[in-house]
Amino acid sequence: MPVRAPHLYPLLRGFVLGSFVVLGRELEEGADLPMAFEEHVQRGGPSLYELKPLVRAFIEEREALLRSREDVRLAVEELRREPAAAIFARAHAGVRATEDDALFRTVLLGLLISTAEACGGFDWDDESFERAYALLESSLYGEGRRYSAIAPVVGISAPKAVQLGSGLVFRPFLQGELSAHWPESRGLLPAGFGREPDRWCVLEVRRDLEVGQEPPDSPAEIADAVSALRLTTAAAAAAGPVLFELLDGRPFGIRPVLPIAATEPPGEPSRLDAFRAPIALEVLAALGDADGDPALVEALDRWELSLFQNEPFRSEQLRGALKALLGETWPMRSSVLLAEDPAERERLYDDLAALASGDAASALAIDAARRAVVAVLRAGDRDRLVRSLDRELLGLPKREASRLAV
Repeated sequence: MPVRAPHLYPLLRGFVLGSFVVLGRELEEGADLPMAFEEHVQRGGPSLYELKPLVRAFIEEREALLRSREDVRLAVEELRREPAAAIFARAHAGVRATEDDALFRTVLLGLLISTAEACGGFDWDDESFERAYALLESSLYGEGRRYSAIAPVVGISAPKAVQLGSGLVFRPFLQGELSAHWPESRGLLPAGFGREPDRWCVLEVRRDLEVGQEPPDSPAEIADAVSALRLTTAAAAAAGPVLFELLDGRPFGIRPVLPIAATEPPGEPSRLDAFRAPIALEVLAALGDADGDPALVEALDRWELSLFQNEPFRSEQLRGALKALLGETWPMRSSVLLAEDPAERERLYDDLAALASGDAASALAIDAARRAVVAVLRAGDRDRLVRSLDRELLGLPKREASRLAV
C-alpha cells in the first residue's frame, strides 16, 4: 500500500527499529521474555499446543526505558502536527492521558507491539513492519472507528450466529480470535471454555463510532443480554469474567463483566434454538425500555437474584418479583397469563397460592415466575396487560395470552 504520511513514516520506522535493538539487547543481557502456553482445541481431534511470546507485556514493562530515547521526542513532535494522529490517540487512550502520553502509548508503542507480535519477538522483518504500519495508517485516516467487545459465555450454546439486537450478536467462538491479540487470554477465560459444547460461544458488541464518539457501555449491554438469555431459555448462563475490547482491530482494553452476569447460577445448560432466538431478541429490546417502570425493574432484579439463592430466600425473592410484576393478586393473574387449559391453570394456581402463603416454591412455581417475567416484557404495556387479565378473571372477553410466555 502507498504511504499516506511520508513525513511520519521514517520517524516511526526509526523508532520501531531502534526499539527492537534496545529490547533485543535486554534479552541478550539476561531479561526473560515471558511465554504463554496456548491450547488450540479441535473438535473431533487432538488439541494442539503452542508457546507464544508475550511481547506486549515485555514491552510495556520497559515503557520508561523506551520513552527516554531521543527518537521518541522527534516522533511525538511530528505526531503533534498531525490532526489525525491526535484524534486517533485520544480515541484509544481516553481523555485522562496527556497529549504526549496518548501519542506515545497508542501510536508509537502500539506500532511497536503490532510489529513485534507479527515478528514473534525482536528479530526484525520488513514485511511485518509494513503490514503493521499500513494498518496504523488505515486507522489514522479512517473516517470513523470500529469497536468491538467480546465476552465468553457458558451454560448456553447456539449452532450459528444469532443477532440479538443492533450491534449485538451471540455466536460460536473462533479459535485464536482472542489469543491473536492477548496471548495470555487463556488464563482469563472460564474453566473449560472452548472445549465443551455449552462453553463454546461468545457475546459480541459491535459498533461503528464517529470521530470523537465514546465507546458503548459494553459491560451493561453484555449483562442485559445474559439476562435475556436466562429468561428465554432457563439456561444456567453466565458471561465473562472479563470482556475483551478492540478498537480499529487493536487491543483497547480488558474490563470486568458485571458480577450478576459473570456469576454462573446453578442449573442445566441449554441451547438458543430457532424458536427461542426471536423471543430472546424481543426480551432484550424490552429490557432496554424497562427503566421507566420501577416495579418491573424490581421484579427483574428479584427474579435474577433468586437464581443464586437457597431456600427460604429464593422463594421470598420470587414472591417479591411476582408481586411487583402483577400486583397483590399475582397467583390468579399469573395462572390466567400462563395457562390456557383449565386443569393446567388450576394446578399452576395451587402451586402459586402455596408460594404466596409462605411455602417453598415448587419447580412449577419457579418456572412460572420466569415465564411471567418474559410474558410481561413481551406484552410491552404492563398496566394494560394487568387490566386484560382482570377482565378475563371476570369472565369478560379474553385476550390472547399463550404467545407471550415461553
